[in-house]
Amino acid sequence: MLKRKKFWKRVLYVFGFVILLLCGGIVYLYIVAIAHPPKMTDKSSLQLQRTEVSPGFYTLKNNWFRKSNSGLFEMYVSGTPFERGVINGKLSKELVVAQEDFFSEQINKLVPSQSYRNFLKYFIAWFNRNLEKNITEEYKEEIYGVSQSAADKYQYIGSNYQRILNYHAAHDIGHTLQNMALVGCTSFGTWDSRSRDSNMIIGRNFDFYVSDKFARDKIVAFVAPDKGYKFMSVTWGGFIGVVSGMNEKGLAVTINAAKSDVPSGSATPVSLVTREILQYAKNIKEAIAIAGKRKMFVSESFLIASAADNKAVVIEKTPGALDVYDSHKDYIVCTNHFQSKGLDSSKDNIEQLQESASPYRYERMMELLNANGPNTVQKTVDILRDRKGLHGADIGIGNEKAVNQMIAHHSIVFEPKKMLVWISTSPWQLGEYVAYDLNKIFAMHGMQQDVELRDSTLTIPADSFLQTNAFQNFELFRNFKQRIADGGAINVDSLIKSNPNFYNTYVLAADYLYKKEQYKKALQYYQVALTKVIATKKEEKHITDKIKKCNNKLQEN
Repeated sequence: MLKRKKFWKRVLYVFGFVILLLCGGIVYLYIVAIAHPPKMTDKSSLQLQRTEVSPGFYTLKNNWFRKSNSGLFEMYVSGTPFERGVINGKLSKELVVAQEDFFSEQINKLVPSQSYRNFLKYFIAWFNRNLEKNITEEYKEEIYGVSQSAADKYQYIGSNYQRILNYHAAHDIGHTLQNMALVGCTSFGTWDSRSRDSNMIIGRNFDFYVSDKFARDKIVAFVAPDKGYKFMSVTWGGFIGVVSGMNEKGLAVTINAAKSDVPSGSATPVSLVTREILQYAKNIKEAIAIAGKRKMFVSESFLIASAADNKAVVIEKTPGALDVYDSHKDYIVCTNHFQSKGLDSSKDNIEQLQESASPYRYERMMELLNANGPNTVQKTVDILRDRKGLHGADIGIGNEKAVNQMIAHHSIVFEPKKMLVWISTSPWQLGEYVAYDLNKIFAMHGMQQDVELRDSTLTIPADSFLQTNAFQNFELFRNFKQRIADGGAINVDSLIKSNPNFYNTYVLAADYLYKKEQYKKALQYYQVALTKVIATKKEEKHITDKIKKCNNKLQEN
């Protein structure tokens, strides 16, 4: 009897210790993960109210927000960090709220389990525990200003400030958790003899996909900060970071993801490093200095094009190293692997070259550049729209090995010396590319009437591919893919006909049939998939593993 009492006493001690440990962990998580907003001495800008001058056209002091007839939203903000954040949020409030709705909706689709979403919430809170320590006071104040317009309905996830702050690391976290599967961007530049009029031309596809809704409401932001240079960027509601942009000195910056090890915690988000370069650098040397002083937790390539230097380089940065790739030619190409002598032989980069679509896409880019002669803006757009594989092979529409993967959030072209920029309109990079003369826009001091800002004489027409049966079939393919993801029924033959040269079409069909225990038919489609151009080694392994499972199931029967 005495031994039994001692046993249960020990059990209670252990149980109590575990409870204490859990409580301690929760308290620790609360202390380290809660982001406290900066203390602002002047919050007078919160009293400002926007004026709707005409339907959809808002002004606030000399700042404004409108929707262009191209479908792009346009916004001009100025002032001190907190003030311009507040103004940004007030002018684009509906988009700030909508983007978080779309983001949350997609997370719920990807992670249907409420308990797992709760786990992810705490995981991300822990992962981002040092996030605000690695963000400058200026950008924290600006984010805090924007967060005043965020929706209160998501307070159960975190405060408005904490959520908007964390969203600035979403690119990096997605980059990490998916091991770069969300981003497969392509960028390139030509100048001197490689450009028809010798002017520098930079083109890029930002292949970052969250959802169709998330990509719908793009904002072309023109920013006049109280310190640094004026700049433009393509962004979305609530986001002050930069993924593609150019400043008033003719310095253009774009980012391309590279392979990273899984980090133990966050540092400075890539988009805020890009933002700092754009706001404070006027040449390549200054851009390198800024990139060098910021600690990042993922690997990234920054293509820096400088009117002052009349060339472009790629700053390649990992959590522990930085190197610069200079082609020493009159062109440069960047996909998703490193090229500098210091980083091209790293373990992660070798794996990227062996396993990803990056080297194939790079080779296709070189084919297109060499075949097209001296470059022009129109030729740059044609390259960014290219859907083919090496030697013009039909590798299926939407293949990650193609320059145009049909998932781009946006595509953009810069002429830094002329201060001109072209931005794609929906869908992806197939719609018109609308042009903006930044010299004219940066010279503006407010806008009191709703007028079009784009230079219509420089518009690049929409891709004629939009009028073809092939495009309509691709839309069907996407519908089939979504129906499968939602657990619906499809006609497999119709799926195959919608995109017959794409390996993923056969994988989707085979996976669908495998779940229905139709192993013989599934096996046939997996085998066909292996005869197509497969984007990555990971996907090839998925197919071969499934073939083994099908054979095992058939032998069992």
